[in-house]
Amino acid sequence: MDLKTQIKAEQGEQQIFITRNFDIPVALLYKAYTEAEFLEQWMNTKVLKLTSENHGSYRFETTDPRGQSHFFSGAIHECTCNQSIIRTFEMEGTSFPPQLEFMTFEPLTADTSNLTIQIVYKSVTDRDNMLKLPFAQGLNWAHERLEACMKNLKTA
Repeated sequence: MDLKTQIKAEQGEQQIFITRNFDIPVALLYKAYTEAEFLEQWMNTKVLKLTSENHGSYRFETTDPRGQSHFFSGAIHECTCNQSIIRTFEMEGTSFPPQLEFMTFEPLTADTSNLTIQIVYKSVTDRDNMLKLPFAQGLNWAHERLEACMKNLKTA
């Protein structure tokens, strides 16, 4: 089965590109990434802090099936409403260094949109190690949840 969320990783480069078309308007897609109540739903995480603005920051907590907490945080460098987000992302307490993410939100029609994410890693090795995880499946699952949550909002 093909995943709707596509990941492109060129050999020897320290970046990946993620693309996904959604059956929701761009404004809802952008809200899903910038408003705590929506992030908590589709990411299945607790938002401890979220300041979605230029020079903002965030911190999330996820609990695994064993009850262990994991924290994710970063700085938001730039937020342009319904257009783009530039931020760092760090998985605290792991060997992975922070990464830089460039997100672009694009309307396709009045009711559909596209998300493109460019992630830049510190090294090719770090990128390759990330891709060894069930990264693609997890991201696709999260995007499926995002679309379902935001579609419910659209019809409410």
